[in-house]
Amino acid sequence: MTPEDIWAAAGPEERRLAGLALNPAAPVDVLLRLLAEGADAVRMVLCRDRVLPEAVVDAVVVHPDRYTRSFYARNPYAEPEQRARLVDDPEWFVRAHLAQEPRGEGMGMPRPLPDDTVVRIIETYDADAVSGLGRQISPGLRRAMPTHPSAAVRRLGVTAWDSLTPEVRAALLADPDPGVREAAARTGALYERRRDPDAVREDLPGHRCHARTDLLLYGALAPDVVAAALPEDAWLLAGNATTPADTLAVLAAHPDPEVRAHVAERPGLGAELLRALAVDPDPGVRLAVSVHPALTEAERAAIDYAVPRDGAYEHVPVYDPASLPGPERARALARSGHPLLRRRAAVLPDLPADLVALLAEDPDTGVRVLLAQNHPAAPAALLLRSFLEYTGPGRWRLTGHGNFPRTGLARYADDPDPALRRLAPLDPDAGPEAVDRLTRDADALVRADAARHPRLPGDRLTALLDDAELAGRAAANPALPVATMRRLVQDRHGA
Repeated sequence: MTPEDIWAAAGPEERRLAGLALNPAAPVDVLLRLLAEGADAVRMVLCRDRVLPEAVVDAVVVHPDRYTRSFYARNPYAEPEQRARLVDDPEWFVRAHLAQEPRGEGMGMPRPLPDDTVVRIIETYDADAVSGLGRQISPGLRRAMPTHPSAAVRRLGVTAWDSLTPEVRAALLADPDPGVREAAARTGALYERRRDPDAVREDLPGHRCHARTDLLLYGALAPDVVAAALPEDAWLLAGNATTPADTLAVLAAHPDPEVRAHVAERPGLGAELLRALAVDPDPGVRLAVSVHPALTEAERAAIDYAVPRDGAYEHVPVYDPASLPGPERARALARSGHPLLRRRAAVLPDLPADLVALLAEDPDTGVRVLLAQNHPAAPAALLLRSFLEYTGPGRWRLTGHGNFPRTGLARYADDPDPALRRLAPLDPDAGPEAVDRLTRDADALVRADAARHPRLPGDRLTALLDDAELAGRAAANPALPVATMRRLVQDRHGA
């Protein structure tokens, strides 16, 4: 049964108790009783959707129901060290969920599991489960894999063959473990074939498929292979590092502007091609070449480009520090006259304070919003301004930033825009009358948020516990008296 099925099958009483399971003020005894006696939907919410006290975690990891343990295995709010306690769970169902990246609404990057837990998973789980680890592997462990003491980890480390030094490759090929030697030999042979134009010609499928796309993008291409791939696969050739210079000149004049733009994105373009692409008749091509690393700021400024303002600025952070630009490059990006380069700086999580202050006042909306979304020290004023000005993906996530201002948001309680009225329940000082009124708002999200506000008048909070729509939200209200919480559990399960 999927989580969606479990929730769909829950009745009003179960949904109210599920709300109670999310109440941050619920005492341990209430949470333990919900864990022991709650319906499937209650245990799912309790174990998957909140941080749990230590005593409750202790009970979860030994709970007899495998679904209950599996919900905690995929809890994105739990400390990775706590989830890691399930690494040797007797049920494969639970272990498989631990290996998957935990996901939660509005959550960013998953936090890596402890290195010893990841090693245990690599050594004892099957390949499908290990492939789901993704960003749960710390950058340090990922870099150490090819030389790790564990043979199973080294076997996985050979997949980074392209980036390994000759010394590390040689060590893997001569590894004392036969499985590592076999994996290294196989991976190394594939790598060498991709670098051999004759082998690429031999391996290249004649029909469209992933293997053909991969080789035309990344394989070493002989002149006859390039000629045969034109014009049908021009876009792929434009991205291949081995495409000859004379072919690039042809592609830079290709009738399809997407091909020309792909050429413009290549590093190492000669001055002649850069000049030609800088005056391309297509604005997308001119924009693509305008951020080329070989150009000076003056040369960028001379290009007639326009940065689209589509209102959608959402960035998935880079989780490997080794792939981030160094301090000097970051500073150059932040001070560039080009908005797209400043946007690249804005997503860097370790941007120094002076550059954060500079970009927080940037004239480009995309720069400001990306900074607000990604930097842990984004200023409060920037966060609120970004929310007010930006309506694209990731907007509400801004309110979860630790610096998002809350005091004073009650002024939006009567705003005609429901998205702004949702801000009012975030204000801890919102007046009881305003909060009461918002629980009757025309917008369902506003009503739901207001029902959890701790300054909701007691009589209204009590009434909402019997409201078909808002009972769960009211039960999650931290102002709910503990005696009422215990009564709700007792009324459901008996004294």
